[in-house]
Amino acid sequence: MNPRSRAFLMWVATHCVAIALAVMFLAPLTFMFLTAVMSNEQTLSGDLWPTTWHWGNFAEVMTGDMLRWLGNSLLYAGLGTVFMLVSSVPVAYALARFRFRGRKLAFVMVITAMMLPPQITVVPLYIVWARLDLTGTLWPLILPLLFGDAFSIFLLRQFLMTIPKDYADAARVDGCGEFTTMTRVILPMARPALAAVALFQFFYCWNDYYGPLVYAKPDAWPLAVGIATFRAAHNVEWNLTMAAALLTTLPVIIVFFLAQRVFIQGITLTGVKG
Repeated sequence: MNPRSRAFLMWVATHCVAIALAVMFLAPLTFMFLTAVMSNEQTLSGDLWPTTWHWGNFAEVMTGDMLRWLGNSLLYAGLGTVFMLVSSVPVAYALARFRFRGRKLAFVMVITAMMLPPQITVVPLYIVWARLDLTGTLWPLILPLLFGDAFSIFLLRQFLMTIPKDYADAARVDGCGEFTTMTRVILPMARPALAAVALFQFFYCWNDYYGPLVYAKPDAWPLAVGIATFRAAHNVEWNLTMAAALLTTLPVIIVFFLAQRVFIQGITLTGVKG
């Protein structure tokens, strides 16, 4: 056996678990893609490889309601992520940096809010939003993020605890206030954590099915709810169904792979200090 073949076999043996996991991850996506470019008649057969490639299936899917659902998903995920960052960062910074009476109790309340199922509060919250005449839209799901997200506050607080206090002390010596210290000194060093919570929130909003199903009317449905309706309307057209599902999944995969390095760094560097 030549050295190149030996090195290749050693590489496969070393990364066999990662290769197996990659195959498990890529197999469903590959099946979805191959089905999406088949003709409708071939999807009902046992063929796994398209005899003819029908790229027009994607263009047929991206019309009418699908474009509106895509716009609603971008609005929900985009505004939800921005609102979460604006509201959660100051709370996490205060819990990590300030020493005040009731600080530990406030942190316990954040932990408690993380464990509270949303189904418990859905009825009273629905009554509140109905009285504000906001039901039928996505605003009952977007506006609450202006008041912070418990999981994001927890994750950001844990990361900020790992940043040495000397940086903030040096900024105060130079005359910076707390807001300037937070925005210009601490947050630039917390970019991995900010990216992590932003991705978590974006993925949650993008895939949220329960919330829009409760509050939104069909005109305000995001992709998660719209795809379920699309599948019911095209229950025997698996090529179109798979094309729609692939187009829904693809943006999330692209966003993750573009930000995976900083995302993983934000998770692994999150401290466990009390």
